This record gives sequence, C-alpha cells and structure tokens, in this order.
Amino acid sequence: MTTRANDMGRCLAAFDQDSTLTAVVEMGWSRWLVAGLIPGVERHPKKKMQPDAEDLLRLLKRWRDEAVKGECPINRITVAYEAGRDGFWLARWLESHGVETHVIHSTSVAVSREKRRAKSDRVDAEMLLRVFLGWLRGERGHCSMVAVPSIEAEDARRPGRERETLVAERTRIINRMKADMARLGVHGFKPHLCSAPKKLGSVRTPEGVAIPPNTMAELERDLARLAVLRQQITAIEQTRLERIEAAPDNGPHAMISLLARVLGLGIETADMLVNEVMTRRLRDRRAVARYAGITGSPDESGQRRREKGLAKAGNARVRRGMIQLAWRWLIFQKESALTLWFKARVEGAPRLRKTLIVALARKLLIALWRMATIGEVPQGVVMRPAA
Repeated sequence: MTTRANDMGRCLAAFDQDSTLTAVVEMGWSRWLVAGLIPGVERHPKKKMQPDAEDLLRLLKRWRDEAVKGECPINRITVAYEAGRDGFWLARWLESHGVETHVIHSTSVAVSREKRRAKSDRVDAEMLLRVFLGWLRGERGHCSMVAVPSIEAEDARRPGRERETLVAERTRIINRMKADMARLGVHGFKPHLCSAPKKLGSVRTPEGVAIPPNTMAELERDLARLAVLRQQITAIEQTRLERIEAAPDNGPHAMISLLARVLGLGIETADMLVNEVMTRRLRDRRAVARYAGITGSPDESGQRRREKGLAKAGNARVRRGMIQLAWRWLIFQKESALTLWFKARVEGAPRLRKTLIVALARKLLIALWRMATIGEVPQGVVMRPAA
C-alpha cells in the first residue's frame, strides 16, 4: 500500500498516469462492473463479469498487455472498490497477487444533488473512477480510503458483535413474552429468570384460568430459545476470558486488561473499545472522536448559526457504548477530573445534562484511547488492583 495508515484522504505516492493502469470495481451480488483507464488506449473500457477474483486478475493483465501494445509500459496497477457487504477479502487477495488495492469509504464520495439523479452501475463506476483518479493525484476532498484490516483483526471483532446480536435477540424475545402475558392480564411473570420454565405451568390469568394452549406452546418455544441464547452468550464470554488468560501480554489483550481495571468499566465495554477503536491506528484525538461519530454537525450560512446534533457518521457501536459509559462514569468515578468538569458545567442548569453527556463521552473516549495506547491514566480515576 502506498498510503499511511493515519492519512487516508489522499495518496502520497507520485502518480504517473502514462505508466499506471487504474481500475475500479462496482461490486454487486450477481455481477461486477469493472471500469478502467488504460494508458495508450483511447477508449475507457467497462467490463461486466461474474464476481470472481481470478477473472478480475486476468482482466487486469489483459488491459496491461493492451497498454504495452500501445507503447505505454505499465509500472503500477491500482484498483479500488467501495466499502460494503463484501468487506476486505478482495483487497487482501489482490494485494497478495501484487496489485495495489484500495477500499473507498462510501460516505466520502460526493454525489449529485439533483432531485432525481441517474443511478446505475455504469454511472456509479464512472463516478468512482473520477474520485479515485483525484485521490491518486494527491488532491484532498475527492474521497477517503478505509484502512484494510488483517483477517486476524477482523476476526477478533466477531465475538463482541455476535454477543451484541444475541443480546438484542434475547431482549426482543423477552419483550414479546411480556406483551403476550400483558394481553392475558398477567404481570408478575419474569421470563428472563432461569426458573421461568418451571413456573410457566402455574401461571393463571385474572379470571383464574390457565394460559390458552396455543399461547402456552408459543411461550414454551420462546423459553427454549432463551435458554439457547443464554448458553451461547455465556460461551462467548467464557471463551474470551480464556483467551485473555492464555495470552495476557498480547497487545489487544493487555489493553483489555488495563481498561477493565477502571472502576465502572467492565470487560465487555473494554473488549468493544479495544477491538473497535484502540487497535486502529488513528491519527489523533480528533480522528478518534470522528470515528465514534460523537462530534458536532454545525449548520452555518450567512448570519445563521445552529447545531444539528451528533454527526453519527462513525461507528454506531462505539457511540452507543460511550454514551452509556459516560452515564456510568458519573456514578463510579465521582472524583475524577472529567466528572468534576461535567458537574461544574451543569451546576444550576440541569437541562444541559443530556447535551453535555455527549461532550463527556467524547472526552472520556479520548482519555481512554490515550490510556490504552500510551499508558496515560486519566486524572483522578479509581483503578481496581491488578490481578
């Protein structure tokens, strides 16, 4: 790769258009559309193909041979595609075969502001090719690239994200069961308890009758699903603890253990922060805040000045987790400098609490990022004793 990990807004390598084969891939489920700029060839080819990496590599080599026939020897092949459902496997595969590959951040590409703009794979491929060429020339503002993670780093995020999905599914089932009970007038049944299956048969409605058979069968199936979800969540948490204990000096594991020592910050939040934020080589504190999407979004035009709220352009998991952690921080870290700063700002103005909690979350994320990366403990933070 020819870019630095902390500067993805432009290419730092010199761009010689006469010796560089440039291509972009508009990726779809059933087909890909590849658009290229071939030195020495007047036409700008576009090729529809099946989603196959081997075929793509053969196409790039064929275009390179066409450039050589046009007396333009190729010294560099660059390929880009938009980040999306397919992830980063293609970038890693092409890099392993000697092709310089970049992944374009989807939200960094400016689109037409027409009320009814044309939208097709061909139009999208041409747009990607234009912004990619601007990026290769080193001009800012055309697009930004996404840092391609290793397959190990990508896999390390899966347990936390899977657990988040399972917890959401568990909550959905519990809420549905409570709604079924409320429909029958039953309010004392707690489906999240392990003893719920045993107590289900003795539940009676206000009329003194048992739960109807079809509803009973549905509730029993929901309780069975809850039992499976509970086992899977426990397995994920236990496996994570075993991996940390097996290799405590490993980089991410050491960060997790350090953050988990902060009072009020559990192992789950520490794991999410490390795998989603701390292991990424972000440039500075502003980049950290932008990645989490907890920066402002001003709206200024002439004399008008207003704030539209959170940008919400970053990682939603980090944003939700930091807002929740900020409220917990006020409870468990009452003497920390960040808590004292928050209390001084909201004293006498309680309506500012919800607004300033976002500022506290931003400051807290930056403080924890510095703690995990350079070991700087935030002022006044209470730490648990090391294990």
